[in-house]
Amino acid sequence: MRDRQLPDDGLRQVLICTIYTIQQSIGATLDALPSGRSNQARKVNGDLFERLIRLIISDLNIDCVAGTAQVPIKDENGKVLFHASYQHDLLISEEDELKIIGSVKTSSKDRIDKIFVDKFLYNKLTNTDVPHIAIFLNDVQRKKTKQQNRYGINATFLPGHFKAYTIKLNPLDGVYYCDIRPNMITDPLLSQHIQTIDHFFYDDLWNLLSRDGQSLEEVEIEEGENKEREE
Repeated sequence: MRDRQLPDDGLRQVLICTIYTIQQSIGATLDALPSGRSNQARKVNGDLFERLIRLIISDLNIDCVAGTAQVPIKDENGKVLFHASYQHDLLISEEDELKIIGSVKTSSKDRIDKIFVDKFLYNKLTNTDVPHIAIFLNDVQRKKTKQQNRYGINATFLPGHFKAYTIKLNPLDGVYYCDIRPNMITDPLLSQHIQTIDHFFYDDLWNLLSRDGQSLEEVEIEEGENKEREE
């Protein structure tokens, strides 16, 4: 992939399982923290998942950072009035253009709304069409059962919200999961917009990079990780 030569399709599942296993191993290790530090563990887990995805992209010789985009706000005559700051997990650039803006989270729970709104506001304010993507690890959480020390799972994905924003606000340019939910495969609308993460690295990343981006002379990127981690 580093030389833009895609590996055999038979390795797609290897890619998915490798990313998922690495991140789940991190999560399992953080589970060993005392119960009073569970919030800290979730924040660290989310932070490390973001770093893992950025490291993979950067290893493909693609400029990828977390940081703040200083967006110029102009009047109808094109005069810059001021700059607005937008912080993102992924800012992917190539050939002096911002090509892709991305969000990386371990779960879409309590976050999916913001991702759609971010795309709407950014492109509306800048009068551009910069692609916005989202990468998630999974969308399940543990739930207690009546049996002591036994746990089940709850789905945290909100299909109604996702469909409403896709149809009435704006569709995202890619949504990817390491562990995709069954309804994301069987539902006709969801399956059009949600895929496993191999599709990003094998296909969509390169297609999005080939599109015209936003000149880095227009938008200034200040590298630095988000301080507001997952709760």
